Amino acid sequence: MINFKDLSYLQTGTPKQQAAFDVLTHYKVLENLAEFDPILVGTIPINIDIENSDLDIVCYWKNKSDFIEKTKQLFENENRFTIREDLINNQESVIANFFIDAFEIEIFGQNIPTELQNGYRHMVIEHQILSSRDENFRLQIINLKEKGIKTEPAFGLLLGLKGNVYEELLDYKI
Repeated sequence: MINFKDLSYLQTGTPKQQAAFDVLTHYKVLENLAEFDPILVGTIPINIDIENSDLDIVCYWKNKSDFIEKTKQLFENENRFTIREDLINNQESVIANFFIDAFEIEIFGQNIPTELQNGYRHMVIEHQILSSRDENFRLQIINLKEKGIKTEPAFGLLLGLKGNVYEELLDYKI
């Protein structure tokens, strides 16, 4: 299994993964967020990204105000910077979006350790599913995403999951 906490796996990946590595390391994005245990999650790390896929970074904050201030301090001068608070799955969440070079970056913070956040857990499970299937399955996921279907619902469709696919995926057994 890939150690998703170490970005070096991106260096030998697809051209988009390599570009993501270059942007994240050159601008020290994860390094600057180190106190929040950041992990790059989403579709780019597991090679099911589409043209407009962003770089999703999950973070663990213990003090929401400190996280907001640090995020603003680090990134508010980046292109199209926004930050907002939301309640997601009954958890206080902070979401910042901005652009660096060709990438939109989303920083998602909750008071939950990053490896326990759904974004990370979904990615790990999706990676395991992709590793257990053939290339055609991966291409079908990408095709569904290109048609506007979000990642987890795309997996749900192909796996025949019923009900809340976000919850079902967390319990999926390969």
